[in-house]
Amino acid sequence: MWDTLAWLLFFFILIAILVIVVYQLICFADLEFDYINPYDSASRINDVILPEFVTQGVLCCLYLVTGHWMMFILALPYLYYNIRLYSRGEHLVDVTEIFNQLNGAKKQRLLKLGHLIFLLFITLFWMIYNALEEE
Repeated sequence: MWDTLAWLLFFFILIAILVIVVYQLICFADLEFDYINPYDSASRINDVILPEFVTQGVLCCLYLVTGHWMMFILALPYLYYNIRLYSRGEHLVDVTEIFNQLNGAKKQRLLKLGHLIFLLFITLFWMIYNALEEE
């Protein structure tokens, strides 16, 4: 039962990270279609970047603590990329360069989204498998 609850927790954490990344993509789309000014877009995106990084770090630690090594290994590249961005100071969106970085930043978020969806499907599979196995 505890394993199923752990997978359920992983599922909800992944949903939270997905929501944050989709929110960032929506902010970039609003900026691209001129619905929002660059300052507001950059401040909205920068407000959710650190919670995304921390949540991903917590998820990887939970994978490690609960002994789900394969999921930890699959989530590790995303965590490494976030740590690398943070350590280089490239994690925040610059207001003055936001239009020059728009296409690259959108592609970056789309790749993150694809990786998170992949992890979400694997988590969903293992959650269902463990729930059926217990009965």
